[in-house]
Amino acid sequence: MTALLVTMLFVLVSGPAPQPSWPLWTHYAEHFMQEDGRVVDHDRDEMTTSEGQSYAMFFALVANDQVRFDLLYQWSVDHLAGGNLEENLPAWSWGRKPDGTWGTKDSNSASDADMWMAYDLIQAGRLWKRHDYTSAGEGLLKLVANKEVSHVRGSSVLLPAQTGFEHGGTAVLNPSYMPLFLFHAAAQSQPAGPWTALAASLPSLLRMGSIAGFAADWLQVTPNGTISPIPAPDSSTAIATGSYDAIRVYLWSGITAPGTPGRDAVLKELSGMAAYMRGHPAPPEFVTEDHLATTHAGPISYSAALIPFLRASRAPEAAALQQRRLNFAWSSRSGLYGEPPRYYDQNLSMFALGYMEHRYRIRNTGELEVSWQR
Repeated sequence: MTALLVTMLFVLVSGPAPQPSWPLWTHYAEHFMQEDGRVVDHDRDEMTTSEGQSYAMFFALVANDQVRFDLLYQWSVDHLAGGNLEENLPAWSWGRKPDGTWGTKDSNSASDADMWMAYDLIQAGRLWKRHDYTSAGEGLLKLVANKEVSHVRGSSVLLPAQTGFEHGGTAVLNPSYMPLFLFHAAAQSQPAGPWTALAASLPSLLRMGSIAGFAADWLQVTPNGTISPIPAPDSSTAIATGSYDAIRVYLWSGITAPGTPGRDAVLKELSGMAAYMRGHPAPPEFVTEDHLATTHAGPISYSAALIPFLRASRAPEAAALQQRRLNFAWSSRSGLYGEPPRYYDQNLSMFALGYMEHRYRIRNTGELEVSWQR
């Protein structure tokens, strides 16, 4: 009895037990993140992208890893944003330049990375009570609204970058850059911004720009309001596809909370993929307008991305099959997925598995909820 009382007193005094670590994040950071906070894509000539930095910041926040989060943030500010994230949008690409030196390869921005980085900072500021993070995130969000949001026929649209995607009143868009919950979270932070309008227009954008119920990689919106899938801007083909960009549209919809305004409508517009996966063992690598699904199976990142989506679409058997496919790809040597572990595969797997393992949830307001907070 005395021992029991001592144990109970210890628990009351010391507080709740620490949360278990996230091994996948630990292995990811060891394999892809340098000590200075730079995330490296080993398959692309050791390149770093603003997207990679923003994703890793999210994972560090979910893992309650404040040290790595700050390293990621500071490296991004210093090397991608000219030392000031509240005045400069991050350059999307940094790495080895043609002359052999290291630095910014393309100074244009990437709006998905900018939205994610702003989200990471605002949520980190709230969860860790860091006002400097909140201020930086709010400043970046204002930059996105001012430099990457445009208007086509009276509707607000999120351009993929601050330059190069609007010509003669026609806008080129990437649906995977538009997670619904990021817009709702931004509206919580800045109610006067364009965020509520962007969230409200997303279901119709996906409906009119879909490929028979599959998400497209790229869309265009013309001055008369016509929305249609188009080939990737840097593609040599004339056929619109749904592939390595579009797979994230399913992932984002799957981790969006029930009750989020527009969530059910988004899932409905993606019903083609849900129907396909009920009868096939693996996702198609490419979906095209003239051939709805190729015979080639997508990589394991596709299976990971679809697990939350299929659960949300009430296809649990299909979700379980993709989970098994992902499990078979796990490597005990690296603690990651695939041999060798590919950068993009790990990113989508971490979003999906972190969600499925209840390490994080996104409220219907867009705010982040993490297991260590609970």
